[in-house]
Amino acid sequence: QVQLVESGGGLVQAGGSLRLSCATSGRTFSIYTMAWFRQAPGKEREFVTAIKWSSGSTFYADAVKGRFTISRDNAKNTVYLQMNSLKPEDTADYYCASASQFGSRTYRLPETYDYWGQGTQVTVSS
Repeated sequence: QVQLVESGGGLVQAGGSLRLSCATSGRTFSIYTMAWFRQAPGKEREFVTAIKWSSGSTFYADAVKGRFTISRDNAKNTVYLQMNSLKPEDTADYYCASASQFGSRTYRLPETYDYWGQGTQVTVSS
């Protein structure tokens, strides 16, 4: 199994920045793709960004492209989400997830991911 623990959420004003962290442990050698999803109240969970653990290739949802950056520190087994120019519509619970594979047509789908963190809340005030 893989364990994922998010941290770094909080309250920030519009235009501000936050950095989320996702620490991984357990069978980390099985991780191929790491991703961040978010879920706002009353809405479905949506893809934010993903990174291939080995190559570092990154993928972003259009809504966050140019504002958010995903990165990983292989030595620390940690994935980061740097969020800049935050907007009220970015308010959500943010979840990191891991998968043992990558599919060009499936990486945006929650069901692709095997393990999930508990989530961290991000609130952006206007």
